[in-house]
Amino acid sequence: MASVLDRFRLDGRQLFITGGSRGLGREMALAIASAGANVVLVGRDLESLNKTAEDIRALGREAHIIEGDIGVPTECEQICQDALARFGTFDILINNVGGRRVNIPTQDMPLETWQQILDLNLTSTFLCTKHMGGAMVARGQGGRIINIASISGMVANRGIGGRSYETSKAAVMQFTRAVAVDWAPHKVTVNAICPGGFMTEPNVRWSQQNPAIIESFKTQIPMGDFGQPEDLGPLAVYLASDAARYVTGAAFVIDGGYTLL
Repeated sequence: MASVLDRFRLDGRQLFITGGSRGLGREMALAIASAGANVVLVGRDLESLNKTAEDIRALGREAHIIEGDIGVPTECEQICQDALARFGTFDILINNVGGRRVNIPTQDMPLETWQQILDLNLTSTFLCTKHMGGAMVARGQGGRIINIASISGMVANRGIGGRSYETSKAAVMQFTRAVAVDWAPHKVTVNAICPGGFMTEPNVRWSQQNPAIIESFKTQIPMGDFGQPEDLGPLAVYLASDAARYVTGAAFVIDGGYTLL
């Protein structure tokens, strides 16, 4: 008798992940590789791309890297087109790249900065979904798209500016739902993961600069601590696998209970 765990296997499948060399992206890439998939990593930092690729190869999987800035729309489109030409259609897409990057009050936010953050978090998700997801639809064999949103798309973070982040992440969640409806007949599922407080490299730096805000955030988490990047790996494997065949348009919150309060 086959094990239920077999439904989580990803042998022979191919993942395209943006921001896949560090933090949450790295852990999701490693988890999906561990479940059997080959991986194409996209990111801006060549050193961390190579390190993550080496770790994936150590698992016995293929790993390829693409150095580039997904947050620049023209570059994002070129990366997608080049990847499809080089590697063919992907089975799994994780739109992970993103971030707040700025701490600027709304009244002081330059339009150019606002647009840059929307391009980073939202436009990149649209463009990768258009190209990679569009290829899944055209192939006719289904696929899995996982968009990394945030609980910041549901609540407003306190003590920090840069509301372009909350706005773009809320839009990612609605984009997820809308495209899920469009592509369900094609067996391409589209789901979102909404992390809460995770100690990624940017958040570690932020905690050092703003310890009082971070400590206040931590006290409001019912489970009493921040998440670790590796906590996202199992959820990504589930959503990428046949175990999640009937799940689409969902937003999975993983925040230690923060949004329950």
